[in-house]
Amino acid sequence: MLKRAFFAPDPGLIRLRFASRAVLGIGLAVTLCGVLGHSLEAAIAGGLAALLALFTVTDPTVRGQAVTTALLPAVGLPVLTLAALLHDVPVARDLAFLAVVGAGVYARRWGPRGHSLGVFGFMAYFSAQFLHTVPDRLPELYAAVLLSLAASSAVRFGVWCYERRIPVPAAVALPGSATGLGRITTRQAVQATAGAAFALGAGQVLSDQRWYWAVGATWWVFVATASRGETVVRGFRRFLGTVLGIGLGFVLAVPLHHQPVVVAVVVAASLFGIFYTAAVSYTWMMLAVTVMASMLYGLLGVLDTGLLILRVTETAAGALGAVLAVLLVLPVTTHSVTEAWVERALRCVHTCTEEAAARLAGSDDADPPRRVAELEAILGRVRLSLAPLVHPLNPLRARKRRARTVLALLDDCAREVRGLASVAADPEASHDIRLAAACWRVEAAVQALTEAAPADARQPGRPEDAPATEPAGAEQVLAHLHALERALLELAVPLRRPGRVPAGA
Repeated sequence: MLKRAFFAPDPGLIRLRFASRAVLGIGLAVTLCGVLGHSLEAAIAGGLAALLALFTVTDPTVRGQAVTTALLPAVGLPVLTLAALLHDVPVARDLAFLAVVGAGVYARRWGPRGHSLGVFGFMAYFSAQFLHTVPDRLPELYAAVLLSLAASSAVRFGVWCYERRIPVPAAVALPGSATGLGRITTRQAVQATAGAAFALGAGQVLSDQRWYWAVGATWWVFVATASRGETVVRGFRRFLGTVLGIGLGFVLAVPLHHQPVVVAVVVAASLFGIFYTAAVSYTWMMLAVTVMASMLYGLLGVLDTGLLILRVTETAAGALGAVLAVLLVLPVTTHSVTEAWVERALRCVHTCTEEAAARLAGSDDADPPRRVAELEAILGRVRLSLAPLVHPLNPLRARKRRARTVLALLDDCAREVRGLASVAADPEASHDIRLAAACWRVEAAVQALTEAAPADARQPGRPEDAPATEPAGAEQVLAHLHALERALLELAVPLRRPGRVPAGA
């Protein structure tokens, strides 16, 4: 697990840059809040705003990211105001919190911008509970949040705008075009609200002061999941990461939270860990979040052993609420979501091949690296969707075996597509007349896997049908295409059964 979190492949060092820039942006925001004399609570609120702006805004273009970031206060500040006004009205406060949860999840239907605004709105309400915000504190919090968003934006879009040089993975929306309760986001909004209601009640039984931790656990279990299997696995990982983080908190936070320099170093390291591991290990990300939260509670002067134990129990209650909701309320099956993501990945493989072929043919408009980045993002969602099937605790060995085969072959496809894009980027690479035929075979293989056609319809030629000799300059291109075709042909075994049973069936 440690190897996966910190030593996973990082093409283009994107995760390293993502995490390093986050530490710089959040550090600048908190420093400015301190220089201007804001209270510790306001500095924490500002730092959280900067973190969310850098973490959740994932529009596919720099301009889109800037627009979404500019819209964050329009959602967050009114929600923060509402939470402060309802601070001493428990029933209204709780009902409003549930409404914010439902609206925040439902906003995912509008893509990455809706997702970012929904998360920011929820966290504005959550942070008001965390900081016990009352109306008198609002002006200072407004100023801190706006200042922090400006500071983090200056780093993201000015000092370190690496998106201008590295292709940004296209934001990946949930598959499907159903309406009403058939839409995944609508079902999840209902599920999240139901799960949050359970968590809120259970959390208040455990603590009348820190009950919002349980609601937060339910919320973050739902973020970035689409099926009941994904949510169950994510709930388990959140609880595991919290337990591990609490263990580390006993070692670091409890004895060292009175030392400001140590606190600053540990919080900075935790921030780096959150951003660096988020894409590859939710467990390690939650460990980093828990250590950071422990340090912040130490700064606020309320940290003790009982508080850390309470966080574990509240997290368990929140994760349980999420699991019960996805199992009992309008469940979305792993089967349906998995098939949609695998099909989307296969179509993206074909698009990547087309773009590379166009570049080799001399087209200046073709952009293979961008398509490869999009494929990587989609494969991330495929892995998340298949996680319940490949989980060590899954007792269905045949399904686990099939899911692992699908993942391995899709990884093979991604590797060959990356190689193909790399060759296409070489200005010395030459075009061969057999390239078009090889690309057609890739297209036919993808079509055979994604269309409900008879098993013997439009079978593409196998790689060994290609000529044995190839002119100089074309060997690498055709080698990647042949390997890609081979992987697609092998995918027919786990993906195609009589009646076309999908990978997640």
